[in-house]
Amino acid sequence: MTNSAYPSFLGLDIPPSSYGEARIHIMPVEMEKSVSYGGGTAAGPRAILQASQQLEAFDGRTVPGQAGLFTHEPLKCLVASVEEDLSVITSEVTKVLQKEGIPVILGGEHTVTLGALKAFADRGQRIGVVHFDAHADLRDSYEGNRLSHACVMRRVHEMGLPFVQIGIRSLSEEEHRFRSAHHIKSFDAEDLFAGGIPAEVLPRDFPEQIYITFDVDCFDASIMPATGTPEPGGLTWYQVMDLLQKTSNGRKICGCDIVELAPIPGMHAPDFTAAKLVYKLIELAVS
Repeated sequence: MTNSAYPSFLGLDIPPSSYGEARIHIMPVEMEKSVSYGGGTAAGPRAILQASQQLEAFDGRTVPGQAGLFTHEPLKCLVASVEEDLSVITSEVTKVLQKEGIPVILGGEHTVTLGALKAFADRGQRIGVVHFDAHADLRDSYEGNRLSHACVMRRVHEMGLPFVQIGIRSLSEEEHRFRSAHHIKSFDAEDLFAGGIPAEVLPRDFPEQIYITFDVDCFDASIMPATGTPEPGGLTWYQVMDLLQKTSNGRKICGCDIVELAPIPGMHAPDFTAAKLVYKLIELAVS
């Protein structure tokens, strides 16, 4: 990677692999076009990569980065339309999949998920989506925009991809009706607090290959204040780790994204938390 402002993920401890040899492809996407409250998601990818320099390559059991890491040049998304941006994401993810790599997308707003998932759909891969978020993102349109970050999972539903929602604690009446009408399985934050984490999170008939989309506002705002809409009542670090372990047991993570980090100047903890989450997802993907 040539952009000195964008270091390679974990680059101080793990020398970057070549594009062709890497198993894990870190893809920064600076998309910020439909944020509706706090801004700053375009700076999220840079903050995650910079924070990753402080991670320990050894995670307590293994060194997941030894599977091979390649950090792509950032997709800045400054002028093009959302449709054009998503097309570029789809194209880049498709190239990674052709090399049997695992795309790890650093957002940017949640809309980036649609570009990645289209690459899998175009290849005819049967995948399921595991959606970690404070918000259901099931609106048909938000502020007149059907490609808003608030509509991502509605568009995923239209793609015909099965999904499970985890950590939800804010949704509109429209979204509540839609979720009920379509029997969308969810583990809302309040239910997880009251009843604990179940032994099995995904339905037994859920696809073997899973794509994890993780909006960082799934975490409680005390852990993750650096996001556009920091909702109270979210999940703790170890709840998330347990849920990730249980969703990936017996299944294969074929890709993931971590979105909606809006860095706060001078506050490093949220950036580091997001970077450590990325590394945990890499560990689960290569194990």
